[in-house]
Amino acid sequence: MESADGDGRGGWADALARRLVDARPGEWAVLGLAALYHFLVLAAWYVLRPIRDAMGTAGGVDDLPWLFTATLLVMLAAQPLYAAVVARWPRPVSVPWTYRFFALHLLVFWLLLESAPGASQLWLGRAFFVWASVFNLFIVSVFWSFVDDLFEVGEGKRLFGFVAAGGTLGGVLGAALTAGLVERLGEAPLLLVSAALLEGGVRCARALGRRRAAAAVEQSHAEREAVGGGALAGVSSVLRSPYLAGICGFLFLYTLSSTFLYFVQADIVTTALPERSARTAFFARLDLWVNASTLVLQTGATGRVLAALGVGGTLALLPALSLAGFAALGALPTLGLLALVQVARRASNFALTRPAREILFIPLSREEKYKSKAFVDTFVYRLGDQAGAWTSAGLTALGLGVAGIAGAAAPLAALWLALAVWLGRRHARLVRTASPQRTRAAVAPAP
Repeated sequence: MESADGDGRGGWADALARRLVDARPGEWAVLGLAALYHFLVLAAWYVLRPIRDAMGTAGGVDDLPWLFTATLLVMLAAQPLYAAVVARWPRPVSVPWTYRFFALHLLVFWLLLESAPGASQLWLGRAFFVWASVFNLFIVSVFWSFVDDLFEVGEGKRLFGFVAAGGTLGGVLGAALTAGLVERLGEAPLLLVSAALLEGGVRCARALGRRRAAAAVEQSHAEREAVGGGALAGVSSVLRSPYLAGICGFLFLYTLSSTFLYFVQADIVTTALPERSARTAFFARLDLWVNASTLVLQTGATGRVLAALGVGGTLALLPALSLAGFAALGALPTLGLLALVQVARRASNFALTRPAREILFIPLSREEKYKSKAFVDTFVYRLGDQAGAWTSAGLTALGLGVAGIAGAAAPLAALWLALAVWLGRRHARLVRTASPQRTRAAVAPAP
């Protein structure tokens, strides 16, 4: 039995692949390219993440709130520039240019880290922290904008879990590269490794775009045409559209609740594990369980959950889980329960919520996918970080402990849950009224 792309794969390998992902004839090649693209982009980021965190805390943890505020301001300035690029040039130009723009910055930081005097290293580290915090959101947002533009709603439900799994594996590789090489090579050369991985992502994006354009007239036209519109069109679309505003609210409440949980975690872990080495070991085990659980869900459950619950039901899982988790931690703030809540919440977000949230953008216009989505994924995300950080700090200053912060987070999680259900209903209505070309995969019968 041959594979969908006629490559001669058969037997147990074909059966295993079909059990992991519901790919249909003609989809295997594009699925592999999309997963590899995500793999390379996330690997590029996770090579830099430990370097960013080490540089950001070099001047003390008191710097972090101000660094996040600086990140928000830089993100606000970067948004119109990116929107202007995608408005003027088609995606075969705008996507590579965006990644190579960041790769060029990596080369500049590499030169500065190698040559700057020691006295300036602290400020260089702060600048790198802010830049990297902008970098990571933009490169992932551009990836998902590109993929949302190529795939249809039904394809997204079936395939986005596997595409997300590629990113999870890329994150594991990137972190492993830095952990294994930083002591031998130092930090600066790893920036070149990240730039090389980004260039690999560019090559995958081009190959993926060409393959989809060759298969569909609509995609062929999209390859040649720029998005158009003004530099601030993405922001104005969010202000005009209740649907896009709802997506903003969903992401804002997610980041807000994540920051609340971070403060709860800090309180519980510091009390239960006074030794720094014990805390480090706990966080390392936590990340291991999150990554393992995420991969299991992405390769075995994402498509099935989306098929069974729909987009709205899948979006509602994380707010419901968060509501239960905050209530439980408020009543029983133990280390074991914290670990359970964190693993369940983070794995569910990566494996279920993120693919479902990306599907929300598929029925929208290309301008909304590239401009409005970038605004949501970057500026709104960092705005939620800021609101959560300062609100949590304020609650702590008022003397509220774990129970108080968890109690404040619970009604926000309930609002988040209601918003998820509303978004699911609006998305279903958009799919029903979208063009037949964009929705044919959603209603296509199984082969």
